[in-house]
Amino acid sequence: YPSWGPTCPPRLQQQPWSLLYCTARDGFSLRTLYRRAGPLSSPALLLIRDTDAQAFGAFFATAIHMSNKFYGTGETFLFSFSPELKVFRWTGRNNFFMKGDVDLLMVGGGSGRFGLWLDGDLHHGGSHPCETFNNESLSPRGDFCVQDLEVWGLA
Repeated sequence: YPSWGPTCPPRLQQQPWSLLYCTARDGFSLRTLYRRAGPLSSPALLLIRDTDAQAFGAFFATAIHMSNKFYGTGETFLFSFSPELKVFRWTGRNNFFMKGDVDLLMVGGGSGRFGLWLDGDLHHGGSHPCETFNNESLSPRGDFCVQDLEVWGLA
């Protein structure tokens, strides 16, 4: 797994992480992602590589689970490697950290735009500037196709 060092909150920097979900092993399914990543109350790291070989994702201080309203904390952030690590932290403008059902997982929001979203089969997603993180689009085209996706949690 990547060495996150100073990007994660200090309380998590020396913790061991384990792979909870990956598309190569578990298939492309948001339902399965929730099932494998949800039971733990631990923070989660979402890593995505798209079909253009771009790498990006999100850090959540709380476990990923289904919810009909936004949840999470201000420790949530988005990041990309293009080519160096860029981190987009909470702006304080809203609390639209994350929300998801079986058809859609959303991270960040405001004015009808999501910082990162994934569809229910985890094949398609998008990233657009949003008020929550004042981020750049994590993928150069905005909308993207997923090649690999992983969720890491504290061991």
